[in-house]
Amino acid sequence: MVQFDEQLRRLVTEACGHPPGSPQRQKLLTKIIRLTVSKLWRENTSYYQDALQQTWLYFCRNVCEGLTGQIYDSTYGSVITWLNAYLKRRLQDFYINQNREQATTVPLWVRHSTSGGTGETIDPVDNLPASPQTPPILENLEIWARTDFEGELRRTYIKGHPDVNCQVLILKRLPPEVSWRELSVEFGLSIPTLSSFYQRQCLPRLRKFAELEGLL
Repeated sequence: MVQFDEQLRRLVTEACGHPPGSPQRQKLLTKIIRLTVSKLWRENTSYYQDALQQTWLYFCRNVCEGLTGQIYDSTYGSVITWLNAYLKRRLQDFYINQNREQATTVPLWVRHSTSGGTGETIDPVDNLPASPQTPPILENLEIWARTDFEGELRRTYIKGHPDVNCQVLILKRLPPEVSWRELSVEFGLSIPTLSSFYQRQCLPRLRKFAELEGLL
């Protein structure tokens, strides 16, 4: 493990020696991600992949320049320790948000009676935090989703809502991501409906592409 940590430190030093956004740096950052992904903290939760995605974004933004947080300092621990600390904080945030949403949405769909009969349906939730501009390592994900050469993403949609398909949701959720609450308002669908469809149908396709391209 000591040799592995030293290998990662050398790769980080080499990557940061190249200009931001350069192919050389991107190649090395991708290599680090490949090496570390199997070593990170894992848990079986519905929001784990979202937390992991935020961790990789944090890594790309802060390992060299510290654009959105504290720059990585090898004297305080290994790359794995640094990433795991951030990943666990994000998982805790998702856990808190999930519990808050459940607490403020009881019952999930609340229909208010009006003098004219059944009124507006309300689904109260909190905004999830949005991320800043997409780093270069995710640009090809956006290109893949937008082009959708085989049309698979457009064909995969929520029943009865062809406009709410995987292409739309993946693009919306790429940084700077649109919150589930905003998407719920935009499409007139509940957050559980949108999130469940995204987890079951869109994320597996996104992960498959990322793995084929060596991004994960």
